[in-house]
Amino acid sequence: MTEPRIDTDTLRRLPKAVLHDHLDGGLRPATVVELADAVGHTLPTTDPAELAAWYYEAANSGDLVRYIATFEHTLAVMQTREGLLRTAEEYVLDLAADGVVYGEVRYAPELMVKGGLALPEVVETVQEGLAAGMAKAAAAGTPVRVGTLLCGMRMFDRSREIADLVVAFRDAGVVGFDIAGAEDGFPPADHLAAFEHLRRENVPFTIHAGEAHGLPSIHQALQVCGAQRIGHGVRITDDIPDLTAGKLGRLAGWVLDRRVALEMCPTSNLQTGAAASIAEHPITALKDLGFRVTLNTDNRLVSGTTMTREMSLLVEQAGWTAEDLRTVTVNALKSAFLPFDERNALIRDVVLPGYEAAL
Repeated sequence: MTEPRIDTDTLRRLPKAVLHDHLDGGLRPATVVELADAVGHTLPTTDPAELAAWYYEAANSGDLVRYIATFEHTLAVMQTREGLLRTAEEYVLDLAADGVVYGEVRYAPELMVKGGLALPEVVETVQEGLAAGMAKAAAAGTPVRVGTLLCGMRMFDRSREIADLVVAFRDAGVVGFDIAGAEDGFPPADHLAAFEHLRRENVPFTIHAGEAHGLPSIHQALQVCGAQRIGHGVRITDDIPDLTAGKLGRLAGWVLDRRVALEMCPTSNLQTGAAASIAEHPITALKDLGFRVTLNTDNRLVSGTTMTREMSLLVEQAGWTAEDLRTVTVNALKSAFLPFDERNALIRDVVLPGYEAAL
């Protein structure tokens, strides 16, 4: 007998963990409209529902560079203390409403200094907003813990400076580092100084790789730069000639054997052309082969999604079960940039009991 499909209300109640979610890609449409009006920025539309639809349609280009271009409007309203405080607090509250119990939010401080804030001020302000959101979520009975990843932009040259910021704020809620932006033509090894500094300081980092660019980007991220996780990583299947048989190439075997987490984002990957459909997305085959896949939203506004929606799509279109969803949630916490005992506590005390209670 096959398991009954899980309904949306049940999915929403399930405890979730998200490792790959961009702050500037997840604003509430109404917030973008209000903040844009306050700073005098012109939007494609000032109707929140129409703006949400515009984002989703604009991102469905099948091209990563055009997908990234939609961030112009969210970044425009994140240049002030007020804008950063509000968007960070709302970010946490939206995760809590979606059943997320642990999240890692990432953003590039260097893209948020046009309003006169210095880089440390950007980080301090975002952390203040996140803390306010976590306090409100806890008071409402939906506690969520959020750690921060600071991103260097791979097409610019401030990654070493951002790595210094990560070290400076490592005891204030910043848990790791990432390199983001257009992959093709901007290899991660260009930022080796940042990665070497982080390794010396015992700070974990992930790298966007294997989305718009193939196996060489994953190999470089892991074997040259030393990433502990891979952002997206869908192109690892290029090293698995037969997904059904599960015959692995050397790089895919390394990723499997070393339990390197793949931060997979199905809806986003469809939008950028990295996958053809939810049913055919590599996350299912890789999960079945034992890879440490994790499920993520990437950009909730831009992709018109939530963790509940990502789960629902996999249940409806790829045949996922509650056990599959629990597996990827536990996978995420096993690879979270948190101390070992804190990861274990979240799994033991929150996720596993939460699944038992919801199902």
